[in-house]
Amino acid sequence: MRPEIDLYGVFVPTLGAIAVVAFILNAILRRALAFTGFYRLVWHRPLFDTAMYFCLLGALALSLNKVSL
Repeated sequence: MRPEIDLYGVFVPTLGAIAVVAFILNAILRRALAFTGFYRLVWHRPLFDTAMYFCLLGALALSLNKVSL
């Protein structure tokens, strides 16, 4: 993974950019899951949302690194 991304002379950490993308994807997924009524099956919604965010963050970081397990 590249250590930083250059945005018009401003260096942004790669993990920071991935975290923002994961947050946006998490927000979209939260709305979709709330619309379908999936949260009725979830015991602790904030804990589930946090775990989903970190799963997305890890998946994006692994896909960016192209690491095979």
